[in-house]
Amino acid sequence: MSMDTSPGVAVVDKEVTRDQAEHSYVDWPAIFAGIVLASAISLVLISFGSAIGLNFIDFNAREGAPAILIGIGAASWFLWVQISSFMAGGYLTGRMRARNFDATEDESDMRDGAHGLLVWGGAMIIGAILAVGGIGALGSAVGTTIATATTAASNVSEGAADGLDPNAYFIDTLFRADTPVDPGVARDEAGRIFAQAALGDGTVPAEDRTYLANVVAANTGLPPAEAEARVDSVIANVEAARQDAVEAARIARNTAILAAFLLAASSLVAAIGAYWAAQKGGNHRDNNTVFADVFRRF
Repeated sequence: MSMDTSPGVAVVDKEVTRDQAEHSYVDWPAIFAGIVLASAISLVLISFGSAIGLNFIDFNAREGAPAILIGIGAASWFLWVQISSFMAGGYLTGRMRARNFDATEDESDMRDGAHGLLVWGGAMIIGAILAVGGIGALGSAVGTTIATATTAASNVSEGAADGLDPNAYFIDTLFRADTPVDPGVARDEAGRIFAQAALGDGTVPAEDRTYLANVVAANTGLPPAEAEARVDSVIANVEAARQDAVEAARIARNTAILAAFLLAASSLVAAIGAYWAAQKGGNHRDNNTVFADVFRRF
């Protein structure tokens, strides 16, 4: 392009090249670099926290330590790790992003921040994939805790009769006899009686209690009073185990809810941190900011 000018006046003719016109505003190599850095920092620090007991697997892992304090410490550690790792990844991306030729300062800041958000989104997707695949330490740990406690509660309160005929207990009552039964048959029938009780409120009916006492006395030779005492002791132990399993399931459920809320809240804060850090990295890039006291040539 040519332009008529007065003598002695220099005009710089800057044309947009084809490569510049087709250049994407998204700098994917810089984004991938930020994702790698954020993921690495998060993995290292979460592993370190788990090693010293700051995790959601077992709040009572340290003898004498209050569970609530360990829970607060684990939540605070996870919050700090997630936010700081995303900020580090966002800063790196903003610092390494190639600024496009036509961007104003405000537009450049927005694009830097957008790259920080892409680092956050990419790392979140990778973390979700790893957690689903069983590699993510935190996600798999919480899932294992819930599954274990739920299975324990199910085995006592609902799953005790799993694989058995649901009418087996009632059929047993049809053929009860006053004469002693075979010990193996007695064990199976006692199991069905306790399973039926677990399906309700854990109470063994009086007639079942009397029947168990008679069977125990007949098969062990114990006096009736001692047989009844043994039956009462077993009933109490079964009920205690059921209550413990129900409580474990309740704690696991509440822990899962709190962990999900913490993950959502910290993720939103981390997104803001990644956006801000990427903008800060972009400003340092444009101003050629160096940290001579930290990074220097040797």
